[in-house]
Amino acid sequence: MAATGFVTSPLFARHDTGPGHPERAARLLAIARRLEESGLLAELEVREPREADLETILLVHDAAHVRAVEEAIARGARVLDQGDTRVSAESWKAALAAAGGAIEAADLVLDGQWSNAFVAARPPGHHAERAAAMGFCLFNNAAIAAQHLRQRRGLARVAILDWDVHHGNGTQHLFEADPTVFYASLHQWPLYPGTGRESERGIGAGEGATLNCPQSPGAGDREWLGALETRILPAIEAFRPDFVIVSAGFDAHEKDPLADTRLSTGAFRTMTESALDLARKCCGGKLVALLEGGYGLDALAESVEAHVGALVGPGT
Repeated sequence: MAATGFVTSPLFARHDTGPGHPERAARLLAIARRLEESGLLAELEVREPREADLETILLVHDAAHVRAVEEAIARGARVLDQGDTRVSAESWKAALAAAGGAIEAADLVLDGQWSNAFVAARPPGHHAERAAAMGFCLFNNAAIAAQHLRQRRGLARVAILDWDVHHGNGTQHLFEADPTVFYASLHQWPLYPGTGRESERGIGAGEGATLNCPQSPGAGDREWLGALETRILPAIEAFRPDFVIVSAGFDAHEKDPLADTRLSTGAFRTMTESALDLARKCCGGKLVALLEGGYGLDALAESVEAHVGALVGPGT
C-alpha cells in the first residue's frame, strides 16, 4: 500500500513574521518535533517541495497582485496588507514553495504514489484573495492545487473542506461562481474575517456549491462533529468529487489563543477519519491536507499528530 506523504521544507521557517506574531516558524518546529517523538515521522514519506512557477500562481491570482507582492518583498517590505500579513526577505520563495508543495502532494496522490498527504507549509493560504494578501496568507495554496487538478490534470470536480476556525474567505470567493469546485467550511462566527454566513451559498452557476456551517463561540466537539456528519459530508458526497483537499487549520482547538471554539485534540482525528471515509467513497481515497492555522504550539502539535495518525491509518 502506498505511504502517506509529508511535504515540508526548512525554507518555510525562514518566512520571518517578526517577534510576537502568532504565525511563526516555531509552529512547524513544534509539529516536526511531535511527529518525530511519536514515531509517526518514520511512517511518512517525506518530500521537500519545488517552488511553484508564476504560471501556476496565476491559475488563481491576478498578475498585478502577484507582481506587487514580489516587488514589495524585494524592496524590504515587512507588511503586505497594512495589517497582520508580515513578510521578510525569504517570504517570496516560501510562498512559492507552499503552493508548489500543495501541487506536488496532489499530483503524487492522484498518480497513486501516495495514498494521501499532509503539507506542513507556511505561509498559509485560505484568506488570500485573487488580488489581495490578508490574514497571514500570500497565495491561496488550496485554491491553486484545486485549479491545477481541474485545469492541468483534467479532473471534473474537486471538493475543498475547510475546518480552520476562521472562515476561508479567499477560497470561497475564488470559487463561488464555479460549479466544479465545492467549498465547505466549518468555522466560528462571528470572527475574523467576517465572511461565511450560512446564507452565502455561491453565486450564478456556482450557487449551491458553497456550504457554510458557522458555529457559535464556545461550541465544541458535539456541535462541530454534528455539523460535519449531518450537513457537510453528505453534501460533498452528493457532489461526487474526484479529489478532496482539506484546509486543515487547528485553531479551533480549545487551547488555541486566537478563537473561542472548544474542540478537543481527538476531534481532529475524528474529522480526519470522516474526511478519509468520504474520499474513499467518492474518489478512491484521494485526499491532501494543507496546514492553515493553529497558534498554540502544544495544541497544534497534538492536533497534527492526531490528524497525521489518522492519515497513516488505524493504530497510529
